Amino acid sequence: MPVPAPPSADADRVLFRWPLRVYWEDTDAGGIVFYANYLKFFERARTEWLRSLGVHQQALREREGTIFVVADTAVRYHAPARLDDAIEVTVAVLARGSASLRLRQQAWRGDTLLAAGDIRIGCVDQGTLRPCRIPSVIQLALEAPSPLPVPHP
Repeated sequence: MPVPAPPSADADRVLFRWPLRVYWEDTDAGGIVFYANYLKFFERARTEWLRSLGVHQQALREREGTIFVVADTAVRYHAPARLDDAIEVTVAVLARGSASLRLRQQAWRGDTLLAAGDIRIGCVDQGTLRPCRIPSVIQLALEAPSPLPVPHP
């Protein structure tokens, strides 16, 4: 099955791919990835995507006083992943607001779509947890040409 086209030209421009391996701890008693672990996979890929843009979350917290939090998730599961599967998680920006980003994240095993998520992350003040503007350094990074995917460590 071919990879579906992204929903917008902007999403295609910022597409990011992060490879990972399914470990024993990721699976349930049946040897299939536990459904909630796809959210962890998505989180890892978002973190590495931000890092590829030059945004390190700890430094963002210390220098800007802001952090990202997940505000909404909707995940649809298409096919199971199993122990030792090599999968790839993608990140694409669907929409940008002044204080939030709406992302499309997908988990793939080869050409098989495993799970697709619509994730909204918000930028908040680390002390008050109130919404705040996404720092300009991130806005500028989102407008720059897409980085190449980061190789798996």
